[in-house]
Amino acid sequence: MKKTGKKAVHSDVFLAREDFNKNEVRKINGIKGIVEKGGGEKAQIKLKEKGKLPARERIARLIDEGTRFFEIGTLTGYGMYEEYGGAPSSGTITGIGKVKGRDCMIVANDATVKAGAWFPITCKKNLRAQEIIMENKIPAIYLVDSAGVFLPLQDEIFPDKEHFGRIFRNNAKITSMGIPQIAAIMGPCVAGGAYLPIMSDEALIVEGHGSVFLAGSHLVKAAVGEIIDNESLGGALVQSNISGVTDYVMKNDEECIDQIRSLVDKFAINAKAGFNRIEPQMPVYDPKEIYGLFPEDRVKQYDVYDILSRILDGSEFDEYKAGYGKTIVCGYGRIDGWSVGIVANQRTVVKSAKGEMQVGGVIYSDSADKAARFIMNCNQRKIPLLFLQDVTGFMVGSRAEHGGIIKDGAKMVNAVANSVVPKITIITGNSYGAGNYAMCGKAYDPRFIFAFPSAKISVMGGAQAGNVLLDIKIKQLEKSGEKLSEEKKAALLKEILDSYESKSYPLHAASRLWIDEIIDPAQTRNIVSRAIEIADNNPDIPHFNPGVIQV
Repeated sequence: MKKTGKKAVHSDVFLAREDFNKNEVRKINGIKGIVEKGGGEKAQIKLKEKGKLPARERIARLIDEGTRFFEIGTLTGYGMYEEYGGAPSSGTITGIGKVKGRDCMIVANDATVKAGAWFPITCKKNLRAQEIIMENKIPAIYLVDSAGVFLPLQDEIFPDKEHFGRIFRNNAKITSMGIPQIAAIMGPCVAGGAYLPIMSDEALIVEGHGSVFLAGSHLVKAAVGEIIDNESLGGALVQSNISGVTDYVMKNDEECIDQIRSLVDKFAINAKAGFNRIEPQMPVYDPKEIYGLFPEDRVKQYDVYDILSRILDGSEFDEYKAGYGKTIVCGYGRIDGWSVGIVANQRTVVKSAKGEMQVGGVIYSDSADKAARFIMNCNQRKIPLLFLQDVTGFMVGSRAEHGGIIKDGAKMVNAVANSVVPKITIITGNSYGAGNYAMCGKAYDPRFIFAFPSAKISVMGGAQAGNVLLDIKIKQLEKSGEKLSEEKKAALLKEILDSYESKSYPLHAASRLWIDEIIDPAQTRNIVSRAIEIADNNPDIPHFNPGVIQV
């Protein structure tokens, strides 16, 4: 065990970086603040006048006092569906909260956003929530208040495998896994959406506000000619006392939430995975110094050991193969007392075992080989993995190809894909191409995936992509007989780069749920600790079988 990192010198460079990164965090927090208002303050007031609590107030009352809601997908839908007025947080709030001391996934429709209607991205967010439920074996609480599918986009939400119907399929699967599901019908619950609460184990309904039916009164009249109001058709008393569809009639939101807490309080206490945890220690160096250490420009260098020393308990790190494959740093440490295995890209110029210089952020054969072996060790010892991504991809060129870079890269990807311990990924800087895959990008099933505001996710760097796209565009125009001046080429390149950069920015990724949240770098320790605590709820870790890995 050795101390890692070094004391920060608060130079002009440090202060400039600190100012830049703090400002990026402020921007993201400002956007989150707007998103958290849902359909706006007027819509919130209107809801309260009806005697209903806004979705975030429902969640605040539901979770244990003094605890924090671990939100997933705050920025989902950001910048999307603007032609329809937007969909802040996709009209649904999801995250993990402590309810009577138990971690529970909470899914709450926000009735201030298009009456809680489901957009295509809303469906994706609900499926992500259910994925987290199943992976971590935590109870589900659905706070239902939704007008159903957003009809103008019904073709993008209804028929496919990962569309609306998959949610009800997952309800059935979750119950079959022995995971409790409780649903509270706190507003309309219509058509296919009626199946979600009724496929839960128990359903509560709020009198005067909650209703559940396959077709509302207007459609009933059109379909069968019957004239009836919604309350008589499928209101709380009808569905509880006549049909027996729902289990508890509640007077108001407050009573409903208190009843949910009482039900959860009776759940059995399940076994844990038993990940190693001891008394936490703070790092030797202040975690807030990450702001001043991480460069504002994604091509500038920094030392990942300095970042680790602001995250790890006591700034202590057992480094694995320290002198070999230096563009990936691997080793064991603790975060808030939890034992973790670290796989981190190193963005500095380093020497390889053979003595030549290597560029950090690129994965070489020796780095890939080292990482694959380390990942296998963590799986054998049941140690959760933390990937810190700042990768521009695998090394290219004849020397790399002759050295077997594809074979060694495949070995690393294989180990990541077959890993059975919880994987948590944080994209700190660049995340390009196959490097994203090898460092446990979204396609490789991390339990949770986060990004710093400085992250950049794309198939390749902007400069390289811009020149490739410009070349293609110029050739297309020349085929049609158009010749471009240097000024027009420069303007076209700027247009291409601006579009490419905006789609590489983490807000674009967060809005589409490629990442779960954009996080404050200074909160990395707290977020990783909470993620491992949630993962610890699933005691069933299968035997690790790495498949075919060439040595």
